[in-house]
Amino acid sequence: MAKLSKILIFPIKSLDPIALDAVEISDGGALKGDREFAMFDKNGKYINAKRYSKIHLIRAKYELSNRLVHLQIQEQQEVSTFHLDRDRIALTNWLSKFFEQPVELRQNVSNGFPDDPEAWGATVISEATLSSVQSWYASPQISLEQIRDRFRTNLEIADTEPFWEDHLFAKAGETVPFKIGDVQFFGTNPCQRCPVPTRDTLTGEVYPEFQKIFTRQREASLPANIVRSRFNHFYRLALNTRIPIIEAGKVLKIGDIAL
Repeated sequence: MAKLSKILIFPIKSLDPIALDAVEISDGGALKGDREFAMFDKNGKYINAKRYSKIHLIRAKYELSNRLVHLQIQEQQEVSTFHLDRDRIALTNWLSKFFEQPVELRQNVSNGFPDDPEAWGATVISEATLSSVQSWYASPQISLEQIRDRFRTNLEIADTEPFWEDHLFAKAGETVPFKIGDVQFFGTNPCQRCPVPTRDTLTGEVYPEFQKIFTRQREASLPANIVRSRFNHFYRLALNTRIPIIEAGKVLKIGDIAL
């Protein structure tokens, strides 16, 4: 039976995730703490990996119970620790120095800063899907952990067939209801991908023809009886969702059954 096997949230959008055993649904219908913070440049645009590949050199670790983030630049020894609320100015200064421009750090505790504002819930994927995608990259090989890190999905589901999540969206304008534990979700669409998955998450190095390999294999692997009209191109992976705000306060836990 399909069950929730991994929960990942990204407290600062575009930086490293943290794995949790349980997560509460926020009052805005998101995973509490996911993409709670986001970085912006002086023009009000996101500072993210799509626009700044050097972001891959930042390592972030969190102590969420203490509201701490530890930042380190790849291959450097110094670790800088900041309280996410009290040390906001110092944290912003650190980021501004790294990106060599003024950085504004904004916060949204209600529903964070989702990539798709029309699908503000968690992203969902099956473990079997990630394993299948990993098998497409044999020379040079990409590890399963790297595939997971490249596609940055919130919730992983175990004990399913590959691309299980592709059955959880319908025609444009429609949604598909499903539950994980006690939490109601509505599947909206397969997630459109950007240049980020083509890069090594630690170095930013681009894998040769990553997108071409992906789109060819993705089309060949599409399950039967899905809504193919949602694939105007095949560089799509994982499910975008909405979580109704009436689900706020409920808790997702590792091991919850997905129906």
